[in-house]
Amino acid sequence: MFKLEHPSIGMLGAGTWGIALARMLQMNGCAVTVWSALAEEIETLTATRRHPKLPDVALPEGILYTTDLSLACQDKDILVMAVPSVFVRETARKIRPHIAKGQIVVDVAKGIEDGTLLTMTEIIADELSGLEPRLVALSGPTHAEEVSMDMPTAIVSACEDHGVAQYVQQVFSNNFLRVYTNTDVKGVEICGSLKNVIALATGISAGLGYGDNAKAALITRGIAEIARLGTAAGCTSATFSGLTGLGDLVVTCTSRHSRNNRAGFLMGQGVAPEEAIRQVGMVVEGVNTLPAAVAMAEKYQVELPIIQTVNAVVHGGMRPKDAVNALLGREMKSEVPVDFLSNG
Repeated sequence: MFKLEHPSIGMLGAGTWGIALARMLQMNGCAVTVWSALAEEIETLTATRRHPKLPDVALPEGILYTTDLSLACQDKDILVMAVPSVFVRETARKIRPHIAKGQIVVDVAKGIEDGTLLTMTEIIADELSGLEPRLVALSGPTHAEEVSMDMPTAIVSACEDHGVAQYVQQVFSNNFLRVYTNTDVKGVEICGSLKNVIALATGISAGLGYGDNAKAALITRGIAEIARLGTAAGCTSATFSGLTGLGDLVVTCTSRHSRNNRAGFLMGQGVAPEEAIRQVGMVVEGVNTLPAAVAMAEKYQVELPIIQTVNAVVHGGMRPKDAVNALLGREMKSEVPVDFLSNG
């Protein structure tokens, strides 16, 4: 059965989120090994016990840092996939020789793969086919900067096997991180991916000098778009009003810690998308998700005007001001569908 006393954790990825979780899990009593493909990253963490982008956070002794993938993977109760979304497939392929059948893999990356339109857990399942991994999407309104400082946070452990979701819930929970469970894995992952695109939109709006009215409109209509697509994909409607839907959308669209919001702000000020990403200095997942989001809209025949307009700015060369005019100039509509109103 599942090991609850001092479970061993392999953290695959040494970015801010992976390190914040590694710190927390080590303090929870887990035995944590952090892997990175970058030797200089591992050397810095080993020597300083600090992450350069979390400079005020001292990491606890006992965490092992390594570039040896077999050491990070073998005999682990839980593996956490904490690499950027564009590296999830490659990393899943690399860990295949080092894991046992039925391995629990918790994905914390957020994205949808261009071309295949697979979510992160679906990519991992594809690469680990035959090994029957037990896959969990851990998602919610959780900035690494706050989790690394033990600030109150809530998150969701999503797995089709509720028992596995509950095990991850128990391992990750403590006196500042409250973990809920959900079995709607695809809905959780769609929310986690598309909220980054809406955060680009709110950032662009702020960069143009617009205020809270515009931000509130984009957040509200943004969750409507995410729910519209997710419902068409067969997801549970309640997911979109929960922590991984509305909760994650609000924090990503409003926080100073949000990379996507920051990148959008620079674009709104006239900075080219490529330069905005460079200035942010970290992965901007909303930009990576855009091609797949647009393709999913076409696949499921749903309207996603905000997402499609952000794509036109980022990948189509549309000026941010023209994008706003295009959204405001769309055909007039009812917020609530007429058939819903007529049925009471």
